[in-house]
Amino acid sequence: MVGIAALPMYDFAELRAPTDAWWRGLARAFGRQGVPDAPERLTRRAAESRLWRDSSLLFGQICGYPLTHEYADALSPIATPCYRADGCAGADYASLVVVREDAPARGLQDLRGRTAAINRATSHSGWSVLRAMAVPLAVEQRFFERVVVTGSHVASLAAVVSGRADVAAIDAVTHALLARHRPSRLAGLRILDRSPRAPGLPYVTRADAAPDLRARLREGLLEALAEPALADCREALLIDGAEFLPLEAYGRIREIAEAGSALRDPILRGSPDRP
Repeated sequence: MVGIAALPMYDFAELRAPTDAWWRGLARAFGRQGVPDAPERLTRRAAESRLWRDSSLLFGQICGYPLTHEYADALSPIATPCYRADGCAGADYASLVVVREDAPARGLQDLRGRTAAINRATSHSGWSVLRAMAVPLAVEQRFFERVVVTGSHVASLAAVVSGRADVAAIDAVTHALLARHRPSRLAGLRILDRSPRAPGLPYVTRADAAPDLRARLREGLLEALAEPALADCREALLIDGAEFLPLEAYGRIREIAEAGSALRDPILRGSPDRP
């Protein structure tokens, strides 16, 4: 049975061609390493709850928070890509805390009692890390008055620009890709702060994959990272290598989430906004 592969984390429309080229290069390298059943095409638009628990999942990329929480029993990390972006260092990344360009705030402490825009409640970069940053600044465990759930980092930026929210935390890689491909999405915004770094978005396979398969996937990834013919698509995606982090390294994601849990939950308001 042919396996499935998905790279949904930075799959903007402008990046479909290099994302597909990167996958084709990976699939060829996996084949040379003896990995069976690599699909020709990426799976897109599949529901997360089905994708990350699919018994035929071969290769994917996921946010660290669902890896360590909802899908901890279903997924195993293969490697963590390194990105050339402001806020990244090796396999670690940060979130960039953004406000409107004309906002008087000079630090996060100036946003007490305001509204935060988040992509989802189970996002490390968009909510968990922002909540943890607010804990030391909270009064009686309260900081944000409310939170608007937008459905994507891009929609969170739009919420801040429009005034529906006052602040958002954006994955550093997403911010860098938008600066390159959709600079208008960042117009009227400025970076207020940067979060502490944590392990970035890992490449994963299913948790029950044999150790030999995981080793072959890692070797194939190394081969693809060194292949000159894939240099253009790697550059377009800001990929600059990979590090092999054990699952335990992602304990940092859990620590940040636990630190943020000390903050009394603000009012969460859903929104139909989507990427």
